[in-house]
Amino acid sequence: MLQAAIDDHLACQAGVICRAQVLECEGVDNDIERMVRRREWARVFDGVYVNHTGPLTWSQRAWAAVLYHRPAALSGASALRAAGLDIGKESGPIELVVARPRRVVDPPGVVTRQVADYEGVVQAHLSPPRMRVEQAALQAASRARNDDEAVAVLGNVVQKRRTTAQRLLAALDCQPRLKHRQLLRTVLTDVAAGTNSALERRYLRDVELAHGLPVGQRQCRATIGRNAAYCDVRYEEQATLVELDGLLGHDGTEERWDDLDRDVELAVDGNLTVRAGWRQVLSACRLARAVGAILQARGWAGEPRPCAGCED
Repeated sequence: MLQAAIDDHLACQAGVICRAQVLECEGVDNDIERMVRRREWARVFDGVYVNHTGPLTWSQRAWAAVLYHRPAALSGASALRAAGLDIGKESGPIELVVARPRRVVDPPGVVTRQVADYEGVVQAHLSPPRMRVEQAALQAASRARNDDEAVAVLGNVVQKRRTTAQRLLAALDCQPRLKHRQLLRTVLTDVAAGTNSALERRYLRDVELAHGLPVGQRQCRATIGRNAAYCDVRYEEQATLVELDGLLGHDGTEERWDDLDRDVELAVDGNLTVRAGWRQVLSACRLARAVGAILQARGWAGEPRPCAGCED
């Protein structure tokens, strides 16, 4: 057995190795059995081993799944976690893809799906192999429990600068049967075009009209210092402004300072600014209650009413 080659595999694969790799390194089954008997290796799955006997890390679980089904690649939330994005539960199942029409039987803790264009959507050279960020993000978003979580996945990958709205939109065109597809296309189209039109329409429909809030003035001109600016929604009688931020991952330091400077100058003139993005507008009932409470505190005599989807 070529021990140096075995050690290289273990070093590159978080301490995990499979039987096929041992055989490629001129090892035999007796070598594997000896390592297990000495408790230097432990069996994870049939034909897959790790170089200790304690609990597995997430990386070791991921590598064990990939090696068990190889050639296979991490997908969805698992691919994003391997890329350094904190998406999905660490204790959740490892998600994989294999090339269609190949069929596999998953061991416990592994969920595998088939993809037609395996070579096109997988980066096999990465360690461990995984789907491209765009396809993985859309896959993870499609499996989210609700619209809010789906948009949060996209916001996470864009905020961390792992991809762009334009690239996500192009990848979406190749996945016609994706769950939440229409919502994801609406959000990404808005972001890619640099507008908030879809977000503004949803705020009007789902927050204001559905909950009986006053209908604010749209795109009102405001003077901030010596400069003119336009506010997304203005409730003039309550001196309250709502700024709708449709960007995914609007988290840059300079952007936040610009927002703060603008809000401070407006506050000096007596205006309160409320900022909301896609996730807040998608939680329309909660946002309507919050905006309604602010408007009431600033003189509105009305009261938000429950919509058909409100829980209370």
